[in-house]
Parts: sequence; C-alpha cells; structure tokens
Amino acid sequence: MKNMKRNLAIDCNGIIGEKVLLKGWVERTRTHGKVAFFDLRDRSGIIQVTAHEDLAPKVASLSLQDVVEAEGEVRSRDEKYANSELETGKIEVQLKKLTVISKAAEMPFDMGGKDLNLELPTLLDFRSLTLRHQKISPIFKVQETVIDSFRKALHEKEFTEFQAPVIIPQTAEGGSEVFEVKYFGEKAFLAQSPQFYKQILVGVFERVFTVNKTLRAEPSMTTRHLTEVTTLDAEFGFIESWTEIMDMAEYVIKRMLEDVDRGCKNVLKLYNAEVPKVSNPIPRVKLREAQAIIFKRTGRNVQNEPDLAPEDEKEICKWAYEEKNSDLIFITHYPVKKRPFYTFEDPDDPGYTLSFDLLGRGTEWMTGGQRINNYETLVQKAEERGINVQKSELYLQAFKYGMPPEGGFSFGSERIVMHILGLSNIREASLFPRDMERIDQRFSVKEK
Repeated sequence: MKNMKRNLAIDCNGIIGEKVLLKGWVERTRTHGKVAFFDLRDRSGIIQVTAHEDLAPKVASLSLQDVVEAEGEVRSRDEKYANSELETGKIEVQLKKLTVISKAAEMPFDMGGKDLNLELPTLLDFRSLTLRHQKISPIFKVQETVIDSFRKALHEKEFTEFQAPVIIPQTAEGGSEVFEVKYFGEKAFLAQSPQFYKQILVGVFERVFTVNKTLRAEPSMTTRHLTEVTTLDAEFGFIESWTEIMDMAEYVIKRMLEDVDRGCKNVLKLYNAEVPKVSNPIPRVKLREAQAIIFKRTGRNVQNEPDLAPEDEKEICKWAYEEKNSDLIFITHYPVKKRPFYTFEDPDDPGYTLSFDLLGRGTEWMTGGQRINNYETLVQKAEERGINVQKSELYLQAFKYGMPPEGGFSFGSERIVMHILGLSNIREASLFPRDMERIDQRFSVKEK
C-alpha cells in the first residue's frame, strides 16, 4: 500500500469496499471498550475512522489536531449509527494502519464540540487554531462565494478586472481617517478606497471592477467596523441615468445572494441562517422620506440629520421587511455636504446628490452613485473641499481629456457575510481582523 494514491474523505462515498489512504487532522476521538473511533478532517470534509483490537489503543492515544495518515477499507455504517449531519455519515473507514505525521500540543480549549464557545478575544487570539473548527472555516467559504459571484456577475456584463494601488498620494474622500506612511522621504497614505483609479480606468476600459483591501483609521470598536476590509468596487461609463448604477448594483447583490443560497446550503444550515429576502425591485427611498418614516414609526425626529444613525438604519430596514417584504433597501439622495467632492448633485433637487446606500438587515452594505464627469466642475468641487489638485493631477487628467457620464458602487464583503450568517461581530467575518486593538495579536498581549 506504499504507492497508494491519497483519497479525500468525500470521495469515499462512492468506493465502498475499497482500500483507501486518508491524510488529515484528528478532530475528535471516542473509545468504547475494544473499539475506538476518530474523526478525520481534510479539505473535503470529515469522515469517521474505526479501529478494533490492537489499533484501538493507538487511536485512543491520539491528540486532537494530530496530523495523521490512515489506511483502511471503506464500509457502510449500520443505519442506526449513520450521522445525517455529515456528508460521509453513512460510511466509515475500518482502520488497518495508522501513522502520526505531526503531533499536536495539548489543546488550550475544547475544539471537539459543534460550537466553539469562546469569547471573541480568545477566538481571535488563537486564530490559527480556531479557524480549523468545523463551524468557523465555513464562514470563509461563504465569503469566497460572495467575492467569486461578484466577479462572475460583472464579467457577464463585460467589466474588466484591475488591481488598484494601496499606496496613494492623497485620499479620495478627504478627512483625517487615513493612515499616513513614510515613502522614501515623501508623505503618502494607505488607500481608503480605489475610487480615483476605477474612475480613471473608465476612460480606458469603460467598465471596470476590483476586489481590494481598503484601510480606514476610524477610531471605532463597534461590532460592524474594521480597520482593514475587502471591498468589491465597480465603476462604468456611458450611463443615461444615475438609476442605471442602482440597477447594476441590484443585479450584482441578487446574484451574490442566489449563489450563496445555491452553493452554501450546508453552511446556511450550520448557522440556521437564510439568505436575505429581496423584493423585485429592491425598495428605493430618499433619505428624507426614510427619516419621515422613522419619525412616524418611532416619534424620533431625525429629519434634520445628514445621515442615518445605526438605530435609524435598523428601523428603516424593519419597515422595508414589514411593508415591502425585503431585507434590503436603497436609501438615496444624501446631502452634498455628506458625500465626497466627486459626487454628482441632483439638478432637480439642489443640495442633494444622485447617490445611494444599500442597507441590509440593519446595516449599510454598499455605497454608490453618479460621479461628476465635467473637468472644470470637478476641479472646483475639489478645491472647495481642500483637495490638493496638484497631487490629484493623474486623476484629473482622465476628466480633462474626456470622460463620459459615469458612476459606480462599493460593497463591503465582510458585512454581507456577517449578515447572511447572522454573526454577532464583523470580526468573525474576517480571517485575520485588524482594528484599534489588534494586528494578529492584541497590542496588550504583544507588550507582555
């Protein structure tokens, strides 16, 4: 059996009676008299391995997370012992030979249960270990599906993917929530957004998108904010109306949710989750209309505010669900002063922009809108906001030498995953979250 080809756990379903070689990690062990069992995890899933007589003590001595090779024969389980929660639950491997490839240290906590009952700091402090848990790793299969679906949806609409730079000379949105870095004696920043670059590339490819890391120095430790996020950005030109941008965003988010619903059923079941309900079309409400609805429903007067507070976002999402049977809602027409300088002002509603946010289950998932494509107007608006036009020369070139009417949007992938699965904190939807207190390790831990 030395020259045997490795088998994956999931493949064993179709080869009952055959000899196999499995390689993976020990998830849990159980001993019943002269019989011992362990669950082996590989990239395809989990399978039960059963050992009798001489091999039972060796299985009983295994540590959780040991890396092992197991040779044996695939057999059907008795129906009364089948495990409906496993894709391989109707079979097992009768162990013939066991080799420990790499011994694991004693676990710092119990990893053998269906749930990993740890406080968030501990969950993240032991991230390299807790990511192995059968309920944690699937989160990132959902994120993979969301990102892959975003790509596929836009490729089908003839968008071109590009990679935006992370080191930039000036921020796209202004403000102080940026990380300044030293760059060969010059001052530079880490990108809050790929905004300038995707607009430039509209003049090259017409339709573009990017999956990007963006960084914001927000002094926030809420359950919905991260310092580093993976954003899904798109931009396209030759629009006839700003509503085309919303239509495209609606097409993309619906495609994402459909693909998660179709391709991640096991993960949704694991979290007792359902993809958000989406009406056709997704409701579209002006900010002022949303504020009036909130006032009518709650008596809380927020009608003079330039934006929705977190409790307002939750309330208008409740309204959308109750009145429109939709977990998602577009909020449009934010004030000019609340949006970046490049946002197009509504000529029929001065003081308000042709912009929108997509809210889902109480939180913002996406922001977008039409952009100013006239060079002189763009320069004027930039100067009014204190933007250094000399440092933005590359960006402004694209408009000086001809830019069609255009716009775009940006999704936050972690927030989408968080709300699909009903996670309590956005850090759970980030493989290696960064925030004010952590770069891999908590700062207080690193200092000890």
